[in-house]
Amino acid sequence: MPLNRRKFLEKSAVTGAGVALAGAVSAPGAQAAEAKRGAERYAFTVLGTTDLHGNVFNWDYFTDKEFDDKDHNDVGLAKVSTLVNRVRAEKGRRNTLLIDAGDTIQGTQLSYYYAKVDPITAVGGPVHPMAQAMNAMGYDAAALGNHEFNYGIPVLRKFEQQCRFPLLGANALDAKTLRPAFAPYSMHRLRTPHGRDVKVAVLGLTNPGIAIWDKANVQGKMTFPGLEEQAAKWVPKLRSMGADVVIVSAHSGSSGTSSYGDQLPYIENAAGLVAEQVPGIDAILVGHAHTEIPEYFVTNKKTGKKVVLSEPLKWGQRLTLFDFELVWEKGCWKVEKVGAKVLNSNTVEEDPKITKLLGDEHEKVVAYVNQVIGTNAAEMTSVEAPYKDVPIIDLINHIQADTVKQALAGTEHAALPVLSQAACFSRSARIPAGQVTIRDVAGLYVFENTLEARLMTGAQMKAYLEYSANYFAQTAPGAAVDPAKLTNANGTPDYNYDVVSGLSYEIDIAKPAGSRVTNVRFEGQPLADDAQFVFAVNNYRANGGGNFPHVAAARLLWSNSDEIRNTMIAWVKAKGSIDPAAFAAVDWKLTREGTPVF
Repeated sequence: MPLNRRKFLEKSAVTGAGVALAGAVSAPGAQAAEAKRGAERYAFTVLGTTDLHGNVFNWDYFTDKEFDDKDHNDVGLAKVSTLVNRVRAEKGRRNTLLIDAGDTIQGTQLSYYYAKVDPITAVGGPVHPMAQAMNAMGYDAAALGNHEFNYGIPVLRKFEQQCRFPLLGANALDAKTLRPAFAPYSMHRLRTPHGRDVKVAVLGLTNPGIAIWDKANVQGKMTFPGLEEQAAKWVPKLRSMGADVVIVSAHSGSSGTSSYGDQLPYIENAAGLVAEQVPGIDAILVGHAHTEIPEYFVTNKKTGKKVVLSEPLKWGQRLTLFDFELVWEKGCWKVEKVGAKVLNSNTVEEDPKITKLLGDEHEKVVAYVNQVIGTNAAEMTSVEAPYKDVPIIDLINHIQADTVKQALAGTEHAALPVLSQAACFSRSARIPAGQVTIRDVAGLYVFENTLEARLMTGAQMKAYLEYSANYFAQTAPGAAVDPAKLTNANGTPDYNYDVVSGLSYEIDIAKPAGSRVTNVRFEGQPLADDAQFVFAVNNYRANGGGNFPHVAAARLLWSNSDEIRNTMIAWVKAKGSIDPAAFAAVDWKLTREGTPVF
């Protein structure tokens, strides 16, 4: 169990203490002299999840049916729990630890419901479903992810209170004292058959990008230095405290890159750099990047030792297993061998213990998302949104522009034209003809972004569009165009391709990146560089997410604390009906030497 937070902060300033030793303690006299017979060995397994994003059940609340994707993955802690139970049965419960690398309480309507609709922060409020499930599964520790801060610090603190395991963040510091705002680490004692316990330290590191992405929630309250420098500070302390094994749970990818460019002096995806630069680490559970890395070795530059990294796929689709083999040597335990692999959650059934535990919460959320809030004149889908101007994305921009216009009415900027950006967050979003439910609208905007208005010029908007066009793979005139291979160039995710409403433009995919956007017009005329616009933009983008040019430094004219998703739901409720004919228009298209691609 974690220490009382106040006592922990007081103690950590003096001793660097993290979380009280957890697990079994050895009997008196257990630390006997080393046996003269053959070397004593002990094996244990650390199980790891990451980027669970509010998934308990193998269920998609946006489609209102069992989750499925093209690879037939399954999701959710109920599936993971079955895998965990199997590993524990095989290895022995006391020879395992279960940890997580962050992004736990945001991502599904289940997690949204208990943050906003029936909030855990209310007096006598519910226990968060993720806390209930993770407690029941016996998690030993979890690192903080950046999305933990989406709903504000009070929700995160309440979730922390409800968890029977520590939330770790060695580089999440109190902005005033620069002391850890959360436990930096947890220490776990594993009892061996040889009478000599193994002390396993888990160091938690979170993402520096929180300072940008959730600026409104953390500015002046918390600061987030780099993973490498904090690991270099804490790992030696953990070793000096007697840790035989040091594991890092890092909400940070392994690529060494940052989506926010040089806006922060800290690397976003630094897990590989931590392994390379900081001696004394045995394994790193990697998170944040939503990729699958079963086993990856990085050589530490100072010691030459290989550090094993593993990242299980998001949403509970995979479970990482770090298998450790230790030998008692020269009076202490040494890691003789460590390897990693992942298990696929689609190979097992859901754990009935977990589904029964949270069945009521699940049913409440299913009922909530199926509330009818309006009607729609014609079906809209996002299937072609990554490469065509489609009405469903126009709807987002229409609502955002309308919201900003109303917000700025009566101000000095009321007369300026409003442009708006939107991205395709889900290629399976659909708003059917006929009745429209909350889940139909919510499924179009799956992130907890909020809306802002920034002041931009015509020249800045051209640069913005040019940067966005990097999303497309260069395709020569006359060459076959395969939509499946046309997008996501250089690993650019769908959510980092913005389309802008209020302008018309072409993207010439035959040209190299940086010179693709042509024929940019406003109200039929060539866009003037000095023209001024109000730009309706989500807070992730406005705060530097994706490293789009100019917008982060642009003057803020207005901001809203409510999620864009809620703004859209409220808009549809207020109007009562959606008619694509009222807002849909083909304002952008892909071309090659002036000829449309589609």
